Amino acid sequence: MQLQRSEGAPLLFAGDVFCDVVFSGVAVPEAGTEVFADAFTVTPGGVANRAVASARLGVPTILLAQFGDDVLGMHIRSLLADEPNLDVSRTRVVPGHQSPVTVSLTGAHDRSFITYEEKIDDLGLPADLAPVAATHIGVSATLPDWVRTLRAAGTTIVGGVGWDSSGEWHSDVLDSLCDVDVFVPNDLEAMNYTRTDDPVAAARALGERVELAVVTRGSRGAVAFDSGTGELTEVPAVLVPAVDPTGAGDVFVATFMAVLETGWPMEERLRFAGLCASLSVMSLGGAASAPRPDDLLRHIDEFSPEGDWSFVDDWATSHAPAVPATPTPEEI
Repeated sequence: MQLQRSEGAPLLFAGDVFCDVVFSGVAVPEAGTEVFADAFTVTPGGVANRAVASARLGVPTILLAQFGDDVLGMHIRSLLADEPNLDVSRTRVVPGHQSPVTVSLTGAHDRSFITYEEKIDDLGLPADLAPVAATHIGVSATLPDWVRTLRAAGTTIVGGVGWDSSGEWHSDVLDSLCDVDVFVPNDLEAMNYTRTDDPVAAARALGERVELAVVTRGSRGAVAFDSGTGELTEVPAVLVPAVDPTGAGDVFVATFMAVLETGWPMEERLRFAGLCASLSVMSLGGAASAPRPDDLLRHIDEFSPEGDWSFVDDWATSHAPAVPATPTPEEI
């Protein structure tokens, strides 16, 4: 599958933005006790993880979301408004609404969450929205009508799923893949939905329903199956000391979407997204840890991952932030 992002067209990410309060190096305390964390941060979460990850790579990105007018919601919206390349003009502030909040107790491998969320009506697609290159949706048994509208207009639809706490993993979720171009679940999600016991087999099974299936495997990399060409691509992960895996999957899918315009082979696209995700797990939060082009170059220099990364060097150089010209004495 040769995905191609229209020149200059933005990516769109719609959904709920959380205020993530992250404590690291700490376990859930027993009743009546107190524990102390090694580190702490407050960061945008939820769909903001994906939006920030693409915007930091220099891709024009639109965020479609709602915020309450509470202190935390306004703080998170302010942080997002300060991100270059991220358009928050389509977000809406709802008076009296409490923005969703998640407290995360996290370590390198285990995480526990406490979440408070008030229900609110979905924010519809703006009627005057300009053409969108690609968007990410949560795949469920029923997709919003605007998904088909965007797809008919040429937008690439990238889908993901969440963990099914019921343990049912109903196949009718996969029926919705007929309206999706690219599906990016993790290995457990993919194997549960396809009733397989191997990520490669799961990717092939998903390829019967969607043109491109990409299955992430955490520290074991990723595998993609292109049903149009029959090509199976496997790449290893870039192994790093992990601090917080929160949002790594979001960073992977957003940065994969961000390089749709490159024309790179599938292997390079997967390696690039994996590189970005590996950097994100080395610090706290999802959006807060999303990398910029210069971060990727330093990351490669520090960890020297196997393989030829010259394609990232070339890409990062062309996407480096412009340096303002030094004024002449006459201009001062």
